[in-house]
Amino acid sequence: MRRACWRFPRLLRRLDMIQPRLGFIGLGLMGHPMTRRLLEADFDVTAWNRTPEKANDLRGAGVRVADYIGELVEGVDVVMLCLADTDVVDEVVFGTEGVAAYARPDQLLVDFSSSDPAATREFAARLESEAGMRWVDAPVSGGVAGAEAGTLAIMCGGEVDDIEALRPLLAPLAARVTHMGPVGSGQVTKVCNQMIVGCQAAVIAEMVALAEASGVDASRLTEALAGGFADSKPFRILTPRMAASDFEAPPWHLRTLLKDLDMAVAQSQRSGSATPMCGLAAQLMRAHANQGHAERDPATLVKAYRPSRRR
Repeated sequence: MRRACWRFPRLLRRLDMIQPRLGFIGLGLMGHPMTRRLLEADFDVTAWNRTPEKANDLRGAGVRVADYIGELVEGVDVVMLCLADTDVVDEVVFGTEGVAAYARPDQLLVDFSSSDPAATREFAARLESEAGMRWVDAPVSGGVAGAEAGTLAIMCGGEVDDIEALRPLLAPLAARVTHMGPVGSGQVTKVCNQMIVGCQAAVIAEMVALAEASGVDASRLTEALAGGFADSKPFRILTPRMAASDFEAPPWHLRTLLKDLDMAVAQSQRSGSATPMCGLAAQLMRAHANQGHAERDPATLVKAYRPSRRR
């Protein structure tokens, strides 16, 4: 496959330009299927993960697996991140032998992680100052199912030309890509998304437990409320799992949702906007996480409301 010249990444990518080489760092619940979709779309992909074993099946499918971050960065035009949190992004980009140590001015970094907006703006300014490499924050929504199907919603912060140049690269991943403003705007938008999701998860747990305690078959709630004002993706995903106490193979983790709610509260303090509902939801989730559920499905929140014999 021919590759694009990204020496002038501010220029819009034309259809007759050759394909860029992509580097993907972070092969977790979301990053793994996203990497596979880029490969299936015929992109040249190199991957790196802190746990190398997670890349074994991708290696067999045609993804080059780098032994260290520098090997990946030196061989690609666009570096993509999908990492657990802000601290991990900081470590991977600016840690010893991180992305910044090998970055070039003709490269672009795209961060799919859900990170703190203020930290993201600082990271972007630092990376461009130290290496001349620009940053696009592009957090995603849609869960593992959306990553596997290529139907994610991606909310971007960055320069207009960079976002436009990236659209063909994001097409295999997303049903919708929205440019929300300068760097950090994508992360603010993701915080808004998670405020809704997190508060919904908390009240869905209360609702399922209330139905059960009142003698209603909670397994029929999804059918009964489908199409009404209460219907939503979190409702359709969480309600059946809570009703069936199906907590295995979680499509996401409680710690991730708690981290996002904490970011919402922090952003509210910076902006002077009140977030009382998110603060309460975060407190409830923190108490549940401290009971040993941090790495489990948010659906386990229902256990906090059930009598001990049903948990």
